[in-house]
Amino acid sequence: MKKVCFASSSGGHFEQLLMLKPLMNKYESFIVTEKTDYKINVDKKVYFLSQVNRHEWSFIPRMIVNSIKAFYIVIKEKPEFIITTGVLAVIPLCLIVKLFGGKIIYIESFAKVNSPTMSGKILYKYADSFFVQWESMKDYYPNAIYCGGIY
Repeated sequence: MKKVCFASSSGGHFEQLLMLKPLMNKYESFIVTEKTDYKINVDKKVYFLSQVNRHEWSFIPRMIVNSIKAFYIVIKEKPEFIITTGVLAVIPLCLIVKLFGGKIIYIESFAKVNSPTMSGKILYKYADSFFVQWESMKDYYPNAIYCGGIY
């Protein structure tokens, strides 16, 4: 059976990821998200990364810590696929999965109708499949697959 990592930041990105729960239940899977003050109520194994804000002085150290955590997660879990709705905190995880031979499936945020996310711009060139939820986003990601909203 295929092992799938589902990864996103907290908040809206995580809510979008949870819309894929039927897919999570179909495969052996686990979740990686940012550590926050609120409790996550899921019936899957969950790993936490540090929240990252590129405008804070701690951006680089947090990305280094997340990269180390991601490396250990990938070594331990050995996912064949990573499905992500993005943000900066999960970029190292995606790239490490790819480095170890896994496939990246990226879903651009439903909230992005007229401009790309930074994580989308970075991971577009590495993703094996890249999905957009608005047809207008194909202007930014010409090879993306438009599939409508996951809501």
